Amino acid sequence: MTITTAYDEIIDFIASGTSPEKVIAFRPSEKMQMRVSSLMVKEKNHNLTTDEKAELETCSVVEHLMRMAKARAFQIVNQ
Repeated sequence: MTITTAYDEIIDFIASGTSPEKVIAFRPSEKMQMRVSSLMVKEKNHNLTTDEKAELETCSVVEHLMRMAKARAFQIVNQ
């Protein structure tokens, strides 16, 4: 898996059109969830390559972005 995969999921989600409700309901694909879990196990065991470290950091940034988007979407829905 490459670093761009995490970005690609979000880009595809945004490009397909969205609403606050869809943002709230968004979940990463099962494939992405499994990949992040795998990387976290490797990180815990100090077995990450440099590329894997970068990939995990990218996933962390994307997750933070989506948490912020979901918080904003909740504000919009509750107005």
